[in-house]
Amino acid sequence: MEYIRQIIYKSYVMAEMEVRKLLHDPTELVTRAVQPILWLGVFGEALSKVRAIPTGNVSYLQFITPGILTQSVTFIAIFYGIAIIWERDMGLLQKLLVTPTPRLALVLGKMISAGIRGLSQAVIIYIFAIILQIKLNISVVSVTGVFLIIMLGAGFFTGLSMIIASLVKTRERFMGIGQVITLPLFFASNAIYPIAIMPTWLQIVAKVNPLSYMVDGLRALIVTGNYSMLPHDIVILVIATSLIALVSTYMYPKVVI
Repeated sequence: MEYIRQIIYKSYVMAEMEVRKLLHDPTELVTRAVQPILWLGVFGEALSKVRAIPTGNVSYLQFITPGILTQSVTFIAIFYGIAIIWERDMGLLQKLLVTPTPRLALVLGKMISAGIRGLSQAVIIYIFAIILQIKLNISVVSVTGVFLIIMLGAGFFTGLSMIIASLVKTRERFMGIGQVITLPLFFASNAIYPIAIMPTWLQIVAKVNPLSYMVDGLRALIVTGNYSMLPHDIVILVIATSLIALVSTYMYPKVVI
């Protein structure tokens, strides 16, 4: 029981530190907003005029909004491992590892921190969607669901980034591997086009891609309002995030080597 209490408390402390960082340096929110604004304002607007991608009874801008939100959260989370490498190089990580803080708490703290930054992206995209007059479902249920899925998705990709950080020695190499992973995952998902129009081999990849379930859940919550597959999406994300957290916890001490 004491172990669980320590995990919860230490995870909360690291998340609270992250909120303070955002409050002290709000310029990061502005720089992070550029990418989703470009995707929605340029890419989304352009393709919505072409009408070449079947999106059912919703506009292409509505269809792509959950995908761009997912992309923004993923990009924040997957590069979280750079902080691990920086902490290792500065000697901070070694100091953390000799404290009585449970390894799982360190991992969960990073995951929650990435989720908090991801939620800031959601606020930005909601505001920009209103400016572009993109019709989204905004209710207590949808906002709660978006919060949950962002935290789970950010947690998964943060855990993945920590595993990568435990295997590479330099930040430059990590950046290269991070880009190699994120871009294929993004394009091999239902973020910017339906899975149905993909070739068969790519459909298989998309169906085992956690990013697809994140997009699918967000799309149900803020666009279609069809919650029939939402429990399935959340369960997949919970399982994937739990597994990656355990692997990250096992690998985390090895980053000091």
